[in-house]
Amino acid sequence: MTMPFDTNDIWAWLDTVPDPEIPVISVVDLGVIRAVDIENERVTVTVTPTYSGCPAMSVISLDIETKLLKRGVIDPQIKTQIAPPWTTDWLSEKGRKRLEEYGIAPPQAAGGPAHCPLCRSKRVEKVSQFGSTPCKAQWRCLDCLEPFDYFKCI
Repeated sequence: MTMPFDTNDIWAWLDTVPDPEIPVISVVDLGVIRAVDIENERVTVTVTPTYSGCPAMSVISLDIETKLLKRGVIDPQIKTQIAPPWTTDWLSEKGRKRLEEYGIAPPQAAGGPAHCPLCRSKRVEKVSQFGSTPCKAQWRCLDCLEPFDYFKCI
């Protein structure tokens, strides 16, 4: 029996699974989906957590499994791969744009936001290394005076 889908279909379906902590980006845009394999009619999705203690990984795995089951994948397997470790370099350009549109400054190699995601001012300051989730820091714009999250560079 031939499967009514292929790996491209699965990637497209996974691109509709939102990150539970930042629902404007998908798990594909986040870069945590490392591989999609179909072998002997068994689908395996390999996922790399953003960091080893990420509390969202169980939700992400369940959401992936639920999406695949709804699409007719029988007994999908979710495999966790911790090496190589996830890095913010794996965020897609689409994901970075969606973060900024949502009001979260995307990670920058320089270690801080390039500008305020709300008014685009470059006059920003760090308020706290700790934000609403472990992967974010709290910053503030000195022009519009609004606080915003910055997705830490990892």
